Amino acid sequence: MFSILLRVARAFWSAFTSRCQLAARNIALEHQMDVLTRPTRSRPRLKFELRDRILLVWLSRIWSGWKNAVRIVRPETVVGWHRRGWRLYWTWKSKRRGPGRPLVPQDVRELIRTISSQHFVTWGAPRVHGEILELGIDVSQATVAKYMVRHEKPPSQNWRTFLDNHVTTLASIDFFTVPHFNVTSNPTAEWTARQITEAFPEDTAPRYMIRERDGVYGDVFHGRPKAMGIEEVVIAPRSPWQSPYVERLIGTLRREALDHVMLVDENHARRVLREYLGYYNCRSLCFTSPCVWNH
Repeated sequence: MFSILLRVARAFWSAFTSRCQLAARNIALEHQMDVLTRPTRSRPRLKFELRDRILLVWLSRIWSGWKNAVRIVRPETVVGWHRRGWRLYWTWKSKRRGPGRPLVPQDVRELIRTISSQHFVTWGAPRVHGEILELGIDVSQATVAKYMVRHEKPPSQNWRTFLDNHVTTLASIDFFTVPHFNVTSNPTAEWTARQITEAFPEDTAPRYMIRERDGVYGDVFHGRPKAMGIEEVVIAPRSPWQSPYVERLIGTLRREALDHVMLVDENHARRVLREYLGYYNCRSLCFTSPCVWNH
């Protein structure tokens, strides 16, 4: 019994759908004929009025086979009309209908400006908002931030100024070798510690020394910076970017000097490095922090 009713319902729905589709097709064809026979006043292109667009958009929403029946306009154009209509609708819908949020009274605005300018220059919006609430005035923190006096802050220092301020308290050390020639044969911890003493005589030692995790820094070396009042800052393993300045110096020495010269002996290597170091420190666009080199 249920299957018979289901077949009857399907047949009825099929007949009803077929008649609706036929009616929609007839409407689409008759409307297109009306547009084609409409006087165009010698215009080369068809002129679609607002009612034409509304009708085609309506057919596209209720009839799945509308694309096969519409011939005078592309389906993409009809879809664009539909989207444009929705944009216009929501633009109209979102328009302000009334006068909007009431304005904050003038005396409250003046009070906010007075508190934020005269006696409480360092206060921010949350603290000024708390004081306003203590006075029994119910306003939001956003309103307080809107009407606060904006104080001019001194410009923040640039990176060059920061380096100039701290250059006397920082030092960075590292080792590098010249291909096919060792400038220093078998550097030891004693030799490395002696370089630190010679590089910073008397009271010129920095406060911090950045270095990598190299085995050449032994117990003898650790005692020398400590005795000079230098705190060692050891970078993380395989993290050369944590010591960028000395790494940049080494890279510059290789790219601009050592990779272009065939070194003969140790004296030749020292002479090349000494001459390039003078040029490196004296050029106008040099490295921002002075480098230390043992001649």
